[in-house]
Amino acid sequence: MPSSSAASHRHPAAPAARPTPRPGRRHRRGLAALTVLATLAVGCSALHPRDPAPARSSAPAAPPADAQAAGAAPAAQAAQAAQAAQAAQAAQARAALAAMPAARPQAAAGQELNGRVSAAEHELALQQALAAARRWGLAALPLRAPAPPAVKPELADGPGVKRTPGLPPVVQRVPTTDRVVFLTVDDGAEKDPQFAAMVAELGVPMTAFLSDYLARSDYGYFRALQAHGVTIDNHTLTHPDLRRLGPDALQREICGQQDRLQQETGTRPRLFRPPYGEYTEAALRTAASCGVTAVPLWNEEAFPDHLEWRYADQEFHPGDIVLTHFRAPAADWKGTMPDMLRRVVDAATAQGFAIARLEDYL
Repeated sequence: MPSSSAASHRHPAAPAARPTPRPGRRHRRGLAALTVLATLAVGCSALHPRDPAPARSSAPAAPPADAQAAGAAPAAQAAQAAQAAQAAQAAQARAALAAMPAARPQAAAGQELNGRVSAAEHELALQQALAAARRWGLAALPLRAPAPPAVKPELADGPGVKRTPGLPPVVQRVPTTDRVVFLTVDDGAEKDPQFAAMVAELGVPMTAFLSDYLARSDYGYFRALQAHGVTIDNHTLTHPDLRRLGPDALQREICGQQDRLQQETGTRPRLFRPPYGEYTEAALRTAASCGVTAVPLWNEEAFPDHLEWRYADQEFHPGDIVLTHFRAPAADWKGTMPDMLRRVVDAATAQGFAIARLEDYL
């Protein structure tokens, strides 16, 4: 398994100059940022009005027929006006979508009406997706990932997969022909509420590989991400080089973090990423003993201002795994977490790829 990308994986030091927040403060900020998303659902109530309350037996008698006829005309006019307004909104959504650039023709593939929702619901979802893409500065609407495979790919030893009998497979690229890539974010030092809001609003599938000593200051932040579809997986307790550890230390670092994440998130991880991408057979054996079924590494590494590519063509390939980190702006991290996510999503969309959920394939 090539290790060139592993060499570029630098573990960020926890920020020392930043004052320690009051317990739960960042979690509250993260949740506050996420609650703005609830406003997007307001329009749905117009599509599904509540059933009228049952009539009371003491209701007054019906008005005379002349009064009913007089009131019918304004009601009909109001209904026609509502229909016209809805049609105008739908036309505006279609026009705005057409005006928004798509890097390739496939960029509209995820937006077709699938027959399971009404036209009004589809238009509402389209308007919300367009508004979210614009709000976060995307160059085009991101592609929607295909349905998860009915049968996960076989992780046989071969290109992109290293398989040793009795040990979890080490996966650098998922064997699939689907035009999908997978976004993974390591460590857990930075807990940016704007990034959490962006992930939730855009619905970007993502896997977070957490190290306890960086994440433990606010696991609530990661639980909020988890509530919006982000999967939480294992990156050891303290981010050591596993090649230097004996059996007891491996057990503590890997299985200890399995226990910790199960306690904090309610789910025991299935995936494990070794720090720096370095591992031994003993480390894989230890991981398997506490529930790990696969060990994903990566192909590309994402930064706010650029992508580092494994391949000479500097393009994504089906099944590529993208590495990035929870980091704050720094000399080697020129931007914010939303900047990084925008770069990854735009690059994938421009090349005709969707971002898919790693756990749907591994």
